[in-house]
Amino acid sequence: MTKKYILIILALSLATHFVLFSYPAETVFDEVHFGKFISGYFTGEYFFDIHPPLGKLIIAGAAKISGFQPGFSFQTIGQDYPDDSYKWLRFLPKLAGAFLPVVIFLIALALGLSQKSAFLAGLLIVFENSLLVQSRLILLDSFLLLFGFLGVLFFLKFLSSNSTYYLLLTTFFSALAFSVKWTGLTFLAVILLSYFINWLKSDGKIKLAAKGLMFLIIIPFIIYFSIFAVHFSLLNKPGPGLAFHPPNFQQMSIFGKFIELNKELYQSNARLTASHPYSSQWYEWPFMTRSIYYWNDPSSAEASEGTVARMYLLGNPLIWWLSTVFIIYSLINFRKFKSSTFYFLLSTYFLNWLPFILIGRVMFLYHYFTSLIFAVLIMVYVLNKPEFKHKKTVYNAILIGSIILFLFFSPLTYGLAIPEEYYKLIVWLPSWR
Repeated sequence: MTKKYILIILALSLATHFVLFSYPAETVFDEVHFGKFISGYFTGEYFFDIHPPLGKLIIAGAAKISGFQPGFSFQTIGQDYPDDSYKWLRFLPKLAGAFLPVVIFLIALALGLSQKSAFLAGLLIVFENSLLVQSRLILLDSFLLLFGFLGVLFFLKFLSSNSTYYLLLTTFFSALAFSVKWTGLTFLAVILLSYFINWLKSDGKIKLAAKGLMFLIIIPFIIYFSIFAVHFSLLNKPGPGLAFHPPNFQQMSIFGKFIELNKELYQSNARLTASHPYSSQWYEWPFMTRSIYYWNDPSSAEASEGTVARMYLLGNPLIWWLSTVFIIYSLINFRKFKSSTFYFLLSTYFLNWLPFILIGRVMFLYHYFTSLIFAVLIMVYVLNKPEFKHKKTVYNAILIGSIILFLFFSPLTYGLAIPEEYYKLIVWLPSWR
C-alpha cells in the first residue's frame, strides 16, 4: 500500500509541476537575477549573490548538460526568451518540487502516522499553490525544501535505528540545505537540538558527543566549504561581483576567499532594508495576508479586451489557513499532547518561523514555506489522534476542498489568461493584488 500511495503522490506532483512545461516563455520574478548568475558560471566572470552557491551550481550543471550558451541578458521581467534553453534552467527546480510531497509522506510515516494520514499530508503539499509556483521557475527554494526535509527524514530514521548511515545522510542533506540559502540552517539547528536532547537521556555521552561533533558540525562545514571551492574555481575572471570585495580578493587563498565572501553575505543580507511593494512581515505569514505579484502577460489584454494573464505567489487558502487554525488549536491544547512527536513538530514549526523576528531585511511570503509544511504535518498529526472522530469524512472534506481551491486559483499559479471578472473573484483580498 505504501508504494501505491507514493506512486499516486508522485504522479500527481509530476503532473502539476510539468504541465505547461514551457509557459511562460518569458523571465518571471527573480529569474532576472538567477539567470544572470547561472550565465556567470559559463563566462567565468565573478558575480555576487546574497545566497550561498549550491542552488545556482545545480541549475548551471543541468544547463551545461543541455548545451546552454550564455548571451541572454535576463534584464527585465517579461523579457522573451530567445530559444528553448530556459526550459532546462527550470527543469531541476521543477523536479525537486515534484519530489517534495513524497518526502513529506515518508516523514509522516516516520513520525508514526497512519498511511492514510501520511497520504493526506503528501497530497496537501501537491495541491499547495504557492509551493508549486516557486518550484516551476529558475528559483532556489525547491532545492532548499527538498534537501532540508530529506535531512529531517533521515534524522527520524537515525533516531529509530541508531544507524550511522542515516546520520551521514542527515548530515549530507542538511548541509546541502544551508548551502542553498542560509535559512536552511534551521533544519540543522532542529536536528542538533533533537540530538542534544537524546544525548542528555542516553549513556555513553562522550562517544555520542564525539559522533555528533563529527557528523553534525565538522562534516557539514566540509561540505559547505567544498561547494564554495567549486564556486571559486568556476568564477576565475574579473566580474561585477568584485565590487563587493577588497581589491586583492582574487589574489588571498581559497579559505581567505571563503571567509571574505561569507562575511559579505552576512553584511549584504543585513543591508537589505529597502522596502518592496510585495514584502510582508513574519506575523502576517500564517494568515497569508500578502501575496507576491510575479509576472503578467500584457499581450493578453491586447488580444482580448477584459482578459488578464498574471502570476502570483499565492497559497491555497484552505491549506494555509486551516493549518494555522491547527497551530492555534495545538497551543491551546498543548497539555493534551504528551508526545515527543508532537513536541518535535511544534518546536520545528516555531524554530523555522520565529527567528525571522530578529531579521531586519525585507522579507516575503516564501520565507514561511518551511514552517507551512511543518504546520501541515501538525494538522495531520492532530487529525490522526484517536479522539478525532469521522476521520474519513474529515480527510475527504479537506482533500476535496483543497483540490477545488487549487483548481480555482490555478490561473494565478500558471499565469493563464482569464476574464477580468474571474481575476477579481480570485484575488478578493485587496492586499493580494
